Amino acid sequence: MRRWRAAAVLAAGLWLAGCAVPTPYQPAIDGFGYSEQQIEAARYRVTFAGNSVTPRESVENYVLYRAAQLTTEQGYDYFKMVKQDTEKSTSYYSQGYVDDDFLYPFDRRRHFRSSLGYTSGTSYPIEEYSAQADILMFKGEKPADDVTAYNARDVLQQLRSTIDRPNGGA
Repeated sequence: MRRWRAAAVLAAGLWLAGCAVPTPYQPAIDGFGYSEQQIEAARYRVTFAGNSVTPRESVENYVLYRAAQLTTEQGYDYFKMVKQDTEKSTSYYSQGYVDDDFLYPFDRRRHFRSSLGYTSGTSYPIEEYSAQADILMFKGEKPADDVTAYNARDVLQQLRSTIDRPNGGA
């Protein structure tokens, strides 16, 4: 009986994992995706929140890509990352079952078993990444010696192949 339950729990976990897909590059829906907030005329805060199967690297690339996209949309040529941060949040999903002793506390001789039963199970960590960047936008040529400055069109071109859009869109 226990093997059957363990197999059922494993099958359910694999099925759920197979259904999950990483958060695509899209405006935030239900808290997952990108968003931005204008802070000053040429200053924005850009964020991207991924679900539990979105890798950290993707979340960080999506913030950088959105910063570049926003820069060109606003008519600027390059941007500087003045502040950036990536956070990992961990929650736990617990899965368990009740032992047969709990469901059937009497044996055939009608003697109460010594245990009233217990539950057992496993907890799985669920990790989600979110990244945030404060950017300043500028017109003209990017300063060659400024490591915090990014040419927006170059970033868009270089990262384009790593961007996963909803429904495989380009």
